[in-house]
Amino acid sequence: MKRNILTAVLMTIVTTILLGLVYPLVVTGVAQVLFHDKANGQLIVQDGKTVGSRVLAQPFTGAGYFHPRASAAGTNGYDATNSGGTNYGPTNQKLIDRVKQDVAAAQQENPGHAVPVDYVTTSASGLDPDITPANAEFQGPRVARERGISLEQAMALVKAHTKGRQLGVLGEARVNVLELNLDLDRQVPLAKRAAR
Repeated sequence: MKRNILTAVLMTIVTTILLGLVYPLVVTGVAQVLFHDKANGQLIVQDGKTVGSRVLAQPFTGAGYFHPRASAAGTNGYDATNSGGTNYGPTNQKLIDRVKQDVAAAQQENPGHAVPVDYVTTSASGLDPDITPANAEFQGPRVARERGISLEQAMALVKAHTKGRQLGVLGEARVNVLELNLDLDRQVPLAKRAAR
């Protein structure tokens, strides 16, 4: 009995050291060496300051910016510590009413154009950094008007930031909103627009 207890205690200590310390340190070290950017959250640094992550949405509310998908993560949305959708099903009246209201507002902003689904619906995580090219194109007229640029210039930026399917078959074409807006600010700063 004494020998079994000693073996159990020693196994607990050894497995705790191996699986609780050594293994995580090795995996972290390998990730830092081979996948440094991804292991650190794919952060975007501009002028020495971290402005966001390529893999997490953040709110853009100004009319001169492309907006990400709506977020149900946290009370005010885009809360990475509280990600997740509302879990409303397609027959839930609250969801139906909200989407109808958002579609009506979108049609006033851009009359005569079909409203892309991802413009009025949330993603499962509430933190999806990408929108569809159709969503970006739908927002193009508003952004062009607010920035004082032509629609063609806005669409050229959208096209430059459109990524195709992975390996040509996986997923859908997408536009990273943060990267698009950062490039937009570099090319046509809002301050410069206000001075015009």
